[in-house]
Amino acid sequence: MKLGVGAGIGLFLAIIGFQNAGIIVDNPATLVGLGDIASSPVLLAGLGFIIMAVLSNRNIPGSIIIGILAVSVIAWISGAGGASLSGVVDSVPNPEHAFALDFSMESITLGTFIGVAFAFLFVDFLDTAGTLTSVANLTGRIKDDGEVEDIDRALLADSSATVVGALAGTSSTTSYIESGAGIKEGGRTGLTAVTVAVLFAACLFFAPLAQSVPAFATAPALIFIATYFVRNIKDIDWDDISEYAPAILAAIVMPLTYSIAYGIAIGFIAYVIIKAASGKLDALNIASVGIAIASVVFFYLSTI
Repeated sequence: MKLGVGAGIGLFLAIIGFQNAGIIVDNPATLVGLGDIASSPVLLAGLGFIIMAVLSNRNIPGSIIIGILAVSVIAWISGAGGASLSGVVDSVPNPEHAFALDFSMESITLGTFIGVAFAFLFVDFLDTAGTLTSVANLTGRIKDDGEVEDIDRALLADSSATVVGALAGTSSTTSYIESGAGIKEGGRTGLTAVTVAVLFAACLFFAPLAQSVPAFATAPALIFIATYFVRNIKDIDWDDISEYAPAILAAIVMPLTYSIAYGIAIGFIAYVIIKAASGKLDALNIASVGIAIASVVFFYLSTI
């Protein structure tokens, strides 16, 4: 399941990258279809992917950022896809939504609050669990018993960010799988995350420059990182259908539902049922059964 979740996250990143690049577009007949592959955004996204792959193969540091910058500069000069360098530095935006909390009975009922809180907890927890497990697997931070090293510290950091992010007026803050980009460049400690945090803080001042980077310039980075995650699917036990069936199901559901949490939920429901019905109860533990039960409750509450 861990390997399947990791592969699913990779496929999820890939579909986001393909969409941002314009390689896949909405199609009313088949849900998705091929975009205009002769358009400049698609061609530049392809160029960015090639740059990243070639530089990475030659062990040149910074291959991902070099690819993004190369595509961005070309787009700014040529005006491809309407891209332009709108500025470099500006004043810090006013945090108008910070601490704008409202728990009055007029704005929310107890039942609604509990439902919303459970939904956010469920989705945020599974997103975080899937992300941390996949990232830890890439860095070799998985113990022999399958547990992630220092998982309590990682979850504390993630939950603290969720609380602080909510107070700051943002959407639910969670660990993002884009951390894989830092891992691909050699990051193995928390210093990588601290560096990214400092750079994000700098973006408050360099917002015009950051916003000038077109989506099709960052899209190949998502696709490139996706290949890094999907490759671990080879380690799944392909001789045991009760192992690979739910793992692949989770991997497929993630990109198709646009949700890591939904993929994990459906995958674990299938995992528990298949294992139990196959007489392999010894392969189940409290955690897997608990996730499956919580997933069923979540889907049930979502329908009423």
